[in-house]
Amino acid sequence: MMGRSTVWGSRNAGFRPENLGQDALAMIRNLGFTVFVLGVLIFTIIAATYQPEDPLFHPSTKMTNFLTSKSNATFKADDTVVKTGEDFIGANQTAFATFINLTDVDIALPVTETETGNELECQGKTDEPIDCKDPDVFHLLMKATIEKFKDVHFYKFGKPVPGSNETSCHMAWRFRPKEGKSAAFYKDYRNFVISRSENCTLSVVDIGEYHSGGNARKRKRDRKKAGKSEEGFEKAPKTEDQGIALPVVGEAVNDSLPVVESESSFSRGKYLIYHGGGDRCKSMNHYLWSFMCALGEAQYLNRTLVMDLSICLNKMYTSSGQDEEGKDFRFYFDFEHLRDSASVLDQTQFWQDWTKWHRKDRLSLHLVEDFRVTPMKLAELKDTLIMRKFGSVEPDNYWYRVCEGETESVVQRPWHLIWKSRRLMDIVSTIASRLNWDYDSVHIVRGEKASNKEQWPHLAEDTSPEAVMSSLKDKIEDGRNLYVATDEPDISFFDPLKDKYSTHFLNEYKDQWDEKSEWYSETAKLNGGNPVEFDSYMRISVDTEVFLRGKKQVETFNDLTKDCKDGINTCTSST
Repeated sequence: MMGRSTVWGSRNAGFRPENLGQDALAMIRNLGFTVFVLGVLIFTIIAATYQPEDPLFHPSTKMTNFLTSKSNATFKADDTVVKTGEDFIGANQTAFATFINLTDVDIALPVTETETGNELECQGKTDEPIDCKDPDVFHLLMKATIEKFKDVHFYKFGKPVPGSNETSCHMAWRFRPKEGKSAAFYKDYRNFVISRSENCTLSVVDIGEYHSGGNARKRKRDRKKAGKSEEGFEKAPKTEDQGIALPVVGEAVNDSLPVVESESSFSRGKYLIYHGGGDRCKSMNHYLWSFMCALGEAQYLNRTLVMDLSICLNKMYTSSGQDEEGKDFRFYFDFEHLRDSASVLDQTQFWQDWTKWHRKDRLSLHLVEDFRVTPMKLAELKDTLIMRKFGSVEPDNYWYRVCEGETESVVQRPWHLIWKSRRLMDIVSTIASRLNWDYDSVHIVRGEKASNKEQWPHLAEDTSPEAVMSSLKDKIEDGRNLYVATDEPDISFFDPLKDKYSTHFLNEYKDQWDEKSEWYSETAKLNGGNPVEFDSYMRISVDTEVFLRGKKQVETFNDLTKDCKDGINTCTSST
């Protein structure tokens, strides 16, 4: 009894009434500190996982929904231009680049360019060739360029080089329109005619048209090898300070096909190929949605994608009204950027190498014939080649079925790897430059929709010249350059607009794709020397992109009519 009392008393010695307040304060302090630590931990986790509301940083599901509409198994026919990676790089991504103002140019001209020039020193020198490498000539050309082109920001000037004769220099520069909505840079290079007065004063008397200074254009070396990083994928080129690859429109395009360096490097590689299926000859939207699934799986598996560069163009884009095979991927998309940013091979070259080496080096092939076999189940395979073979039953033979279901949250479509053809974008840049990047634009949809009164009851009337004039009255000032993007084949239909605006249409710029154009010669070279038709998809692409570069943009279904873009009772906030 005595022992139990002693033990009980020793255990409760600290629970004296006078200690209760101190114990309570200690407990409160401990609890407060615990809450503080938990709060810091929660805040850290939120900060580390938070994603801002910017399309470039959206999760895959949000971004892909933004890029294109889809259903589980089918696509609607869509003759619009598919959005690609560069459309979702915000213009603020170039905020790091400081543009060059007139005040930044060193305009401290030499003595021979001032009013105090010594005429005696100039005797016999007025007819000497212009030294294009003279720093003072460089400053003079920069100053003249900035003064002439007031609607663009200049980011970089290249050093002048000799032009076509002794009085001309060629100079290149990188720029963006002041009101540009995309992050792309543009490159121009022009011919400058320079005169020297009797007192040796130099002045620019003429600046040539867009891309008239070809000597200042850098030519890229042909690419012969498919060099890769240790992980199997090439690294994307980055812009300075940002780590984001940005397109530069106007640079020489080098989209030659990569080839494997040697037998040993081919045998060490790991490859993925999609074979067959029902995606062929579908809309460009459908094609790209499926192709991006294949590219996403290849990156997830850390494999080289073996791709078919031959596209079947859907009849909605052809002049023949029939599906047309043999269209090159490079006609529509920037293969140079894809090739330099990811690991891809042309399937023709791949099969040649495979046939040559697979028996000798015992290369293995793993065949997958069910799209429900997920990429996650293939991740541990060691086989040299994984071939997904798709059957003949639609829609279960569409490539993009691989990326549905549980795979959607695992395999990301790498939209940043696909840009529009820079050859087409160079045509866009040429048209905008001829308009001095100072124009407004209107998109007028007519065609079959205007004749379908059941689905678009007011469209024909709302897109008549008189109705368009009325709609533009409070939106675009009289006398402005107005670019009209339209599917109306008879552009004389819009002649009444000329009373108020200086109107421009795509067909005015046919010289950009005719037999004498750079586009014509370069695409023919890709096509084995055969001329390439400037097809409807190319026309829509250029028309749309020129429209989007207008300072003010007036849309058909947002501004000209209350009809719905996809027909009656389909209006949403986006149309």
